[in-house]
Amino acid sequence: MKSLSPQLQGHLDDGTTTLSWCWRITRLDGVVYGFTDHDRALAFGDTVFEPEAGLTASEIRSDSDLSVDSQDAEGVLRSDRINETDILDGLWDNADVEVWRVNWADTAQRALLRRGSIGEIRRGRVSFVAEVRSMAHVLGQTLGRTYQSGCDAAVGDTRCGVNIEAAAYRGSGVVAGLAGDRGFTTSGLASFASGWFALGTIAWSEGANAGRIAEVAAHDLASGVATVQLLEPPVRGIADGDAFVIRAGCNKRIETCASKFSNVANFRGFPNIPGQDAVIRFATKSGGHSGGVL
Repeated sequence: MKSLSPQLQGHLDDGTTTLSWCWRITRLDGVVYGFTDHDRALAFGDTVFEPEAGLTASEIRSDSDLSVDSQDAEGVLRSDRINETDILDGLWDNADVEVWRVNWADTAQRALLRRGSIGEIRRGRVSFVAEVRSMAHVLGQTLGRTYQSGCDAAVGDTRCGVNIEAAAYRGSGVVAGLAGDRGFTTSGLASFASGWFALGTIAWSEGANAGRIAEVAAHDLASGVATVQLLEPPVRGIADGDAFVIRAGCNKRIETCASKFSNVANFRGFPNIPGQDAVIRFATKSGGHSGGVL
């Protein structure tokens, strides 16, 4: 149960209220924004809550169990504060949110109703709807290691131990030609075998996507020309001459760990655990009970 200050409680008991919603949003890059559904700017806690974003709130849905409570905040896509490109870039994903109920006539009378994070963002042509999830959503996240046949380390991290910055696993080049909205031919990668960078990452160093990292879906080499296919189209278009640094990927299989990285000693999977075929197998007259794959 929320504890309100005597001043705010007295304001609520008065019957005629001057209340508004305020959201303080802290993105993962550390940038703090304040928004309000009031028609003028409000300020408290070293944050100015701006009305220009046009945010409006739905009702707050709360349950007594451990299900994820949520509230929706709807607003207009604006180029100076909240724009479609930043949403697509993921800058607002999982941002910390504080939801305040404030007496706009006296902002000292306020109550923090909930903390949470930005969940699903639904976009339209001129507006967006952001889901504000309660802290209960953290209880649904997987923590710790996963017992699986494939490796659960990220290639190049401390658990993997591979030096992903070594010349054998790192290449650089520029876009030489486009092949759809997420594919392109390159110069500078002809010395690497086909598929070497598949499931890896590409970091753009020049061009409209400079500073951003994308996942690589496929890498092919034919007649000395390397082609890279991204997993998703970038937010900003790719252009000829865009420079990048690309790093090798891993499919998390022990065979790849041995042949490509010579790193079996650090393999973080369990390749010999029984698969689903062991669960559904049944007795037959012809045998098939040696423990091998059916």
